[in-house]
Amino acid sequence: MDTRFTPEQDGIRRTLRDLLHKRCGPAEVRVAVDTRAGYDPALWSALAEQLGLPGLAIPERYGGAGCTVTELVLACEETGRALAPSPLLATAVLTAPLLLALGTDAQRSALLPRLASGGLTAALAVPGPALTTALALTCHDRRGQWAGGGRAGGVQARRAGGGWRLYGQAEQVLDGHSADLLLVAAHAGGFARSRVLLFLVRGDAAGLTRVRQTALDATRPQARVQLRDVEAELLGRDSFDVLPALARLGDTAAACLAAEAVGAAGRVLERTVEYVGRREQFGRPVGSFQAVKHRLADVYVRVRAARSAVYYAAWAAAREAPGETAGGLALAQALQALRSAAAEGIQLHGGIGFTWEHEVHLYFKRAAGDELLFGPVHRLRAHAADAAHVFEEAGR
Repeated sequence: MDTRFTPEQDGIRRTLRDLLHKRCGPAEVRVAVDTRAGYDPALWSALAEQLGLPGLAIPERYGGAGCTVTELVLACEETGRALAPSPLLATAVLTAPLLLALGTDAQRSALLPRLASGGLTAALAVPGPALTTALALTCHDRRGQWAGGGRAGGVQARRAGGGWRLYGQAEQVLDGHSADLLLVAAHAGGFARSRVLLFLVRGDAAGLTRVRQTALDATRPQARVQLRDVEAELLGRDSFDVLPALARLGDTAAACLAAEAVGAAGRVLERTVEYVGRREQFGRPVGSFQAVKHRLADVYVRVRAARSAVYYAAWAAAREAPGETAGGLALAQALQALRSAAAEGIQLHGGIGFTWEHEVHLYFKRAAGDELLFGPVHRLRAHAADAAHVFEEAGR
């Protein structure tokens, strides 16, 4: 494993960090999350048109840059560092890989170039609070019971003439209120022969209702999606490849989420070190006290270790090694590092750290919100251990 980044990879990080520093500071983030879309469309256009961010991991024949997961992970680290609200995660990380893996040639040619250019945004709609289950991060449901199990609840699909109609509801859909295209997981075939399929639904489809929900982390907007006899197009062909494809996506998505968490943890640590270096108490900087140094040193070690785990997970995902659990483990370590860095940041900022006016609470909300959505940490680690047969080998 070569741990050095290429000049192109360093260029992506440097250019993206400079752009976000100029156009996505704390004040801009607060304004963006209060808009109807939940992000700044002008910034998203700049990220797409100037840097080609949504098309980084899309092949060149579909209008993308043809890079690997590693470049996408590095981009996510920088957007996480700024807590930049954007459709990058929902569009490029969760939806585009499924279109590429399962879509027909016609669907790929029609949709992937628009996703790569940033002109089309997309979201993955999974019934209930089951995203980590669907992506096989906290457990592996080989029958797809999380999608409704063929019974009432979840999202159901039935044939109607030459097409499909969807019924049901999906909660906690990331960027689901503003996406131009929804990729909906639904059960089809009745209970006895039920199976999970993926369907394409236009954002303006009749019978579709989308409501943005109040979330702990406003920088990661979520929506409730309701489908009442909504016309849908089957993604790909009627096959049994959906659950394996979602499981493969899980490790890549976990690496990108972990990169966002590491970027955020590194940034809040930098801000805290800067603050304790200039804040004086008893005639000397707060950062000169040994107890404060020890606390920040512990956080620094956690962040560095998590960053190393993220880079390894990106390398493993780019290799598409079967049976890898690096993404889930990296996500667990990164979420823990972010929570630790944010908590210490609030404490060491003193009274100002508890106010809404300061940005440090945004990082704490990102830490808590991500663990609720993609964790908890102990379940991520337990599932990775089960997948690697750790306890079976220990018992021999």
